[in-house]
Amino acid sequence: MTDTTASHVDDTDAFDGIDPFDESASVALDETERDESSFALFEGDEGRLDELQRRALVALLRHPYVSARTHPDEWRAVLDAEGQLRSRLNDLFLELHVDRDREVAWKRQARSESQRRGFPTLLRDVPYTREETIVLVWLRMRLRADTRPGPDQVVVDRSEILGHVAGFRPATATDRTRDEGRVAKAIERLITARVLLKTSDPDRFRVASVVEVLLPLERLLELDTWLASTTSSNATSAPVDAPDGAEPSLQTDDDDEEESA
Repeated sequence: MTDTTASHVDDTDAFDGIDPFDESASVALDETERDESSFALFEGDEGRLDELQRRALVALLRHPYVSARTHPDEWRAVLDAEGQLRSRLNDLFLELHVDRDREVAWKRQARSESQRRGFPTLLRDVPYTREETIVLVWLRMRLRADTRPGPDQVVVDRSEILGHVAGFRPATATDRTRDEGRVAKAIERLITARVLLKTSDPDRFRVASVVEVLLPLERLLELDTWLASTTSSNATSAPVDAPDGAEPSLQTDDDDEEESA
């Protein structure tokens, strides 16, 4: 009689010597598969993003935006892993926005459709002052008038900014030093928000293309009309009561205002 029973040794060849009926070997196999898929970078790490993708996620959380100019490696990671990064941000009630034409990505607080219970928030909206809004509108118009290809090509001088804002000073404003101090603070805040990018000259700045995201064309026209109508009134540094009650802003966490550009 011929023995037709399959050889046990032959069956286990596919497991490279691991006995499939050995429970400890099965556990070891599971651990190997988990380690290979987790991109573990430290003891106990169960993350599912590789190191560069994690750095891109941290950059998105820490900064108002990530762009090809400000964070080239992280920007490439955003393009390569947009879906995974969007999922991680969604877990925190945040939305990921990516503008491939302007080469910029940023986060927004997700809004609950429920009127009774909103989402917990990590970000906050800080209204821009009147001076900051004047500068933003002017920067957006400068970008709109520029026809050169590529992001962040427009360069402005501090003196240009001061001169432009001075044109909105009402006749009743006599404290020029105080007014220029407000403009200086506006410039510093826009540097911190990476709307103005530093150059080798401390008085010259590149205009980040993210301004186009902050102020789409219809919003730009609304604010330009509103600013023109308030030129003759008393200027203050109080938060801007812009049309529709929505100030132009990048949502930021508490660390953004303290961080230098």
